[in-house]
Amino acid sequence: MVSYGMQLPVQSQSALYAEPWEAAAGVEDLVEIARTADRRGFAYIAVCDHVAIPRRLAGAMSTVWYDPVATLAHLAAVTRRVRLLSHVAVVGLRHPLITAKAYATLDHLSRGRLILGVGAGHVREEFDALGADFRRRGALLDEVIDALRAALGQDEYPSFRGEFFSFADLGQRPRPAQARVPLWVGGSSPAAVRRAALRGDGWLPQGDPRDRLPAQIGRLRKLREEAGIEEPAVIGAITEALYVGDAAWDVGRRTLSGGPDALAESLRAYGAMGVDQIQVRFRSRSRTELTDQMAAFAAGVAPHLG
Repeated sequence: MVSYGMQLPVQSQSALYAEPWEAAAGVEDLVEIARTADRRGFAYIAVCDHVAIPRRLAGAMSTVWYDPVATLAHLAAVTRRVRLLSHVAVVGLRHPLITAKAYATLDHLSRGRLILGVGAGHVREEFDALGADFRRRGALLDEVIDALRAALGQDEYPSFRGEFFSFADLGQRPRPAQARVPLWVGGSSPAAVRRAALRGDGWLPQGDPRDRLPAQIGRLRKLREEAGIEEPAVIGAITEALYVGDAAWDVGRRTLSGGPDALAESLRAYGAMGVDQIQVRFRSRSRTELTDQMAAFAAGVAPHLG
């Protein structure tokens, strides 16, 4: 059965995907959408990560990017079962012990609902301002993932030695509630797919079209097999924008719309490729329309994804 989750609106407002109503939305809207996801069987809710946006990119990206740990911690307190995903945390911007402290606390407070999604990042000015090496961000991410494996384990005094970071004999509590925090790697470049295959528990592709996904999934699985990794990775996909039902407004030609049966038939193609979870996004003109869409999807489409 293919599970389904969603990137939350409001908390990031890039012009690529934000709906007009989000500009005036706030905490109450986020809480209600998260509670709807919790009630309607969504596997996770996700929050992005940017520290600061340079002026040259602000027109396209906006400067609205909520902090992922603070946001997910707030939403953990008003939900019960839905998992909490950073999609994705740019962990190379911070020392791994700082990242581990924040996310271990989040996992502890949420009673084990964290999924740590990580990525390399793409905004040079963020790296420059925080003293991180943008040009070596791939190698930096590889090392941080390994450091986080140690720092988010069960050892109160984790140790790690690498090129960029080293630590030992430094205790951190609380420990994560999970014995192993799932670590999903984002990105669709060859380096990102290799990183997901060799270092991740899951893969979060960034907008791969349907015709490209099977080859990407095949490469990831081959890399894991060649490395002797027996545990299967959780394979994700980001679907096209969705609208359940016949829209009375222009939802865009690239939006999948129609009755539940038609949408389910289209989305089952992801499962046939080997995808384990899909990230869905609904077109909407208000919070109420969005939560109605979420409910309609959960009731009419999701039961037929298997």
